[in-house]
Amino acid sequence: MSERKPYPSDLSDERWALTEPVITAWKAAHPSVTGHQGVYEMREIINAILYQNRHGCQWDFLPHDLPPKGAAYYYFAAWRDDGTDQKIHDLLRWYTREQKRRLADPSLVVLDTQSKRAAAGVPAATTGKDAAKRVPGRKLGLAVDVLGLVVAVMVVAASAHENTVGIRLLDKVAEQTGMVTKALVDQGFKTAVVEHGAQLGIDVEIVERNPADKGFTPQVKRWIVERAYGILMMYRRLVREYDHRPQSAESRVYWAMTDVMTRRLTGTTTLTWRGA
Repeated sequence: MSERKPYPSDLSDERWALTEPVITAWKAAHPSVTGHQGVYEMREIINAILYQNRHGCQWDFLPHDLPPKGAAYYYFAAWRDDGTDQKIHDLLRWYTREQKRRLADPSLVVLDTQSKRAAAGVPAATTGKDAAKRVPGRKLGLAVDVLGLVVAVMVVAASAHENTVGIRLLDKVAEQTGMVTKALVDQGFKTAVVEHGAQLGIDVEIVERNPADKGFTPQVKRWIVERAYGILMMYRRLVREYDHRPQSAESRVYWAMTDVMTRRLTGTTTLTWRGA
């Protein structure tokens, strides 16, 4: 790494060691046609991606001592398009689960959605309005395990029905792991999701709110996905929809959770907003 004062979002030596093997293998499989190895170290490229994800700046506003937009965005887009970002994320998820003495893949997932406003300039073709929550923008759908780790993610227009998101999330869960047999959802998801889950061999349970409860009352296990959304809100690029492509927004979730998991695995922390 080049000599510079580190940012709180930078990878430590221990955290870089967890991601370096995948990046090194990717680099070896994608040699430059000219034989050029590139001006910037891969660790610094990831530092730039993590910095932007956490602090929320535009690519052009990256600090001058990090790789510039041309280099950072090139790798961000390449890893988004070929799935390297998800590969790193999934390997870390398996490792994190095994560290907690669990099987690599979960048997239960919790599904939920979150509607977020879109910034100016985000294409109207990829946005819509959530009529129930009166939010114009996009909808982020997550399937998480009991540790709050992301198993599947998808970003669609906020106008998409919960059933649409739920069905596609279940498809992703079934595609990425054959271990899931149970899914918990809230009352926003309807019978169509339950029926689709049955076709995939997944028992979908709609967790209903107790009518006697007043105000906010955490629901057993269902609260885990709410905590996951809260953690993601620490990353300013995920507070609002800024990306033109929904796939970029999904990639940002992978990078945020990669940051979270490498910190958990190495016992390091980052500043909260109270300490910022």
